[in-house]
Amino acid sequence: GGGAGPCGRSLCEASEQDRRLRALFQKLDVNRDGALCIHDLAVGLGRLGLHRTELDLLKIVKAGDKDLDGQLDFEEFVHYLQDHEKKLRLVFKSLDKKNDGRIDAQEIVQSLRDLGVKISEQQAEKILKSMDKNGTMTIDWNEWRDYHLLHPVENIPEIILYWKHSTIFDVGENLTVPDEFTVEERQTGMWWRHLVAGGGAGAVSRTCTAPLDRLKVLMQVHASRSNNMCIVGGFTQMIREGGPRSLWRGNGINVLKIAPESAIKFMAYEQIKRFIGTDQEMLRIHERLLAGSLAGAIAQSSIYPMEVLKTRMALRKTGQYSGMLDCAKNILMKEGMAAFYKGYIPNMLGIIPYAGIDLAVYETLKNTWLQRYAVNSADPGVFVLLACGTISSTCGQLASYPLALVRTRMQAQASVEGAPEVTMRGLFKHILKTEGAFGLYRGLAPNFMKVIPAVSISYVVYENLKMTLGVQSR
Repeated sequence: GGGAGPCGRSLCEASEQDRRLRALFQKLDVNRDGALCIHDLAVGLGRLGLHRTELDLLKIVKAGDKDLDGQLDFEEFVHYLQDHEKKLRLVFKSLDKKNDGRIDAQEIVQSLRDLGVKISEQQAEKILKSMDKNGTMTIDWNEWRDYHLLHPVENIPEIILYWKHSTIFDVGENLTVPDEFTVEERQTGMWWRHLVAGGGAGAVSRTCTAPLDRLKVLMQVHASRSNNMCIVGGFTQMIREGGPRSLWRGNGINVLKIAPESAIKFMAYEQIKRFIGTDQEMLRIHERLLAGSLAGAIAQSSIYPMEVLKTRMALRKTGQYSGMLDCAKNILMKEGMAAFYKGYIPNMLGIIPYAGIDLAVYETLKNTWLQRYAVNSADPGVFVLLACGTISSTCGQLASYPLALVRTRMQAQASVEGAPEVTMRGLFKHILKTEGAFGLYRGLAPNFMKVIPAVSISYVVYENLKMTLGVQSR
């Protein structure tokens, strides 16, 4: 009698799924040792008429093997398949354009067209026949699931499509790992429109939050125990010294460097991905971090003199330089070419904690949301996306902030007449000795104050520019 209510039904479904998975596990466990190795999977799946490559089987074992013993026990097998079925359901829902719980030949043609693959209806029917067990020429969820059972599903286009991160959010630091693009976005040329929209959004966002950014630079360089600088006092001082316009000093070069930096980083990332030698659509998180950090280092090295110029322009006094070119000429004449690379080492070192923590936190939040809340679509909605982006960027900035502060001080120190030459190590020691650990976080308050407005502004502008540029939204 207990099976009549919804709770009874869900219990019944759970025990049915458990029975199904246990029976499958026993069929695959060829040598009856209670664990599945690659050999077991190859033989067992072959008997079921499912032939997988050794690479596919290795990915399955790697994804489910929690205790790292090179095989899957029943618990690991169940956990892997439940997670896997969730992803398969997302793909099934994205293919089921008519929302009738079945996929037909037309839907397969349309979905593959969306991904830039053109096939005829006859070819689509061939694909259908290979999955269709009951001869209806449509595939229901059970047929779809059984056919794709134990087939690794990574980088589902829907997830890549909705979870853009570094392209959308600009928090003033361009150290994040570049976004992946779907096959469809690559083949239709949508990727460059995304990048242009991201660049435009970054320009507006940086301009709107420039006063807070300039205040951060001033606090990083001039604030100390003896010269305690508060936010209101800092703004008052800037306005008194150069009027309201002075709040935007250094913003011009900060906006100008978006285009070359984004373009170089994206191109370098694509080349490094090929060099790593992995399949375009299959970069794992550690490979993304490696490729993204290297691309970031190449981009930063290319535009680093602009970083130094930005700091000097932000710190300049009224009438000191007539403009960017005058500032660059002055630095070259008085300090030589080396001055354009001051603070280069802490800047490069800062890429790894920033990009690594930002990526790890974002991926964790994304996967948690997908596992718990993604039922019909991988689309998280605006607020979830904004929250995940803000949290991950903030964690990344917090981790690399001491290196960013030392970089800014090294960029600034040469402009002070008669200032002694400082090294990164010497500066760290000096700050810790005179100001304590707190000294490494000067200017953190205005930096964090600009994160939420910067993320929100760049998202709104990005969405509007995307529409203007004709990027299709699903």
